[in-house]
Amino acid sequence: MSLTPTMSLPQMTPMTLKLKLSLTLAGTLLLLQPLSAFAQPAPPHARPAPSAVAPTASAAPARVASPRPARYREIKWEDLVPADWDPMKDLRGLNFNILSDADPRAVALLKRMREVWDAAPVNNQMNEIAVRLPGYVVPLEENKDGMTEFLLVPYYGACIHTPPPPANQILHVAPNTPARNLKSMDTVWVSGILRTLRTDSYMGVSGYRLEAFVVEPYVEPRR
Repeated sequence: MSLTPTMSLPQMTPMTLKLKLSLTLAGTLLLLQPLSAFAQPAPPHARPAPSAVAPTASAAPARVASPRPARYREIKWEDLVPADWDPMKDLRGLNFNILSDADPRAVALLKRMREVWDAAPVNNQMNEIAVRLPGYVVPLEENKDGMTEFLLVPYYGACIHTPPPPANQILHVAPNTPARNLKSMDTVWVSGILRTLRTDSYMGVSGYRLEAFVVEPYVEPRR
């Protein structure tokens, strides 16, 4: 099963449109809706082709062997964001409608937004916690046995069709054993040990690392 947000996500955008879209998504993150709030079936043409993207050398932190938890705490994406952090603090009051793609101010604003989001603070209370969280798969590394590393993001298209979200909304997932039959933008539940460890991959900066013991298809929770 796959989910998509209700908003339309274009395949490619010019500089200014990408900036506006990123700001719109930032506003969505401020509302901090759970993944299920965006639920609707993904149209077949909207799904990107499977891919394996090699991360940079800094994206592969040393593996730390951990005992498998007996229980996992189900969390929401808002739990990963410090209560006092505002991703739009430095960008409020700016009129993006007057900027063209060629305007140096648009380029500077996009660069500034990226710097702020890549440095987004994490919630230190989530360190070393056994958690369960749903999200979308952004492949990083895989071998003949399956996917060995991927990013987990909160909305469809992140890091692929649209710029990466803030670092505190990206998890670098390292499955305990390779995850089979996964492809880009699949929707999954991931369970494991969460750590506040920042890494930089080809697809985006993540503020957390998740040592995953369980990666399974997303199923809407019963109400």
